Amino acid sequence: MHKRLYAVLAFVMMASLVLAGCATPTAAPTAAPALPTAAPVVPTKVPPTAVALPGDGYIACQVSDTGGTDDKSFNQFAWVGFERAQDELGVDIRFLESKGEADYEPNLNAFVEEGCNMIFGVGYLLDAALAKVALANPDIKFGGIDCWSPDLANYMGSYYNIHEATMLAGYLAAGMTKTGIVGVYAGENIPPVTAFSDGYYMGIDAYNKAHGTSVKLVGWDPVAKDGLFTGDFTDTDKGRTMTETLLDAGADIIMPVAGPVGAGSLAVFEERGTGLLIGVDTDWSAFYPDQADFVLASAMKRMDLFVFDTVKAGVDGTFTGGNFTGTLDNGRVSMDVGSAWITKVPAALMAEIEALKAKIISGEVSAKFPRTS
Repeated sequence: MHKRLYAVLAFVMMASLVLAGCATPTAAPTAAPALPTAAPVVPTKVPPTAVALPGDGYIACQVSDTGGTDDKSFNQFAWVGFERAQDELGVDIRFLESKGEADYEPNLNAFVEEGCNMIFGVGYLLDAALAKVALANPDIKFGGIDCWSPDLANYMGSYYNIHEATMLAGYLAAGMTKTGIVGVYAGENIPPVTAFSDGYYMGIDAYNKAHGTSVKLVGWDPVAKDGLFTGDFTDTDKGRTMTETLLDAGADIIMPVAGPVGAGSLAVFEERGTGLLIGVDTDWSAFYPDQADFVLASAMKRMDLFVFDTVKAGVDGTFTGGNFTGTLDNGRVSMDVGSAWITKVPAALMAEIEALKAKIISGEVSAKFPRTS
């Protein structure tokens, strides 16, 4: 009986639950929450504020001599200093290439009109034009390479005792020649150019005196102040002709003082499979890596450092006019052995060259040719 009662009660409870689930609700359901009327703001990453370089807004301009900023020599090495100023200081850099003397003053004035803060003239041939334009524009800073400032507060000129470096190169050439004859030719008979040849002669002479030899220099007579000149700084065919002449005269090491004209020498060396070059202004083994085997050494003018330092002085407000001289002592001229020859030059010869360098720096030895005029 008890079992039947429990079964009835269980059935009644289950039925009531089913009926409750099917019942119609007596009250309206609660309203759903309102959707947002605007999309939520998503945080964005704000880039850090760029740090302004000190030269932002400063314009530095270069007027080149013939050859342009890709001449792998004089003009290009100056431009290296401008590129460094752009990278490290944020300076806006610009250039104009001169095709000839008639372009010098117009190019300088064009940069005056363009609003350049500093204008450089590269090369001795711009000397007169640069001085004239600088004098007429005292509010603009000027810089000159192989140009001498006429005591202007807004103009920093520079000159290089390159004869100190080429004296070392001449000593090296005299110690390395196999024929006893070394050669030189140049672009034009002007002081910054002939200074290379003077020092070269002095180095050969110093070697001869130290070793009792009679190595001969062909292409430059320091007494007559005359020699082999191409007449320009662009025609590589003239460089080829000069080189063939000197090789045929027995020279096996040649120093072309004519900017990119010297590339003609390297071409002849490759064709003949003989001859070595002393580069000028820049490291020719670096600028002509495919022909580095023919580059014994280079007489360097570190005009790139002068350019950078001068532009930096303009940017930071410490610029003063005057003139700067590059020397072996301050490291702005040097004689660097070519990359392919560093391990080939005898250690004893390099030791003699280092000793000579020390004597030039101390003043015990003069690299200038002893002329009276």
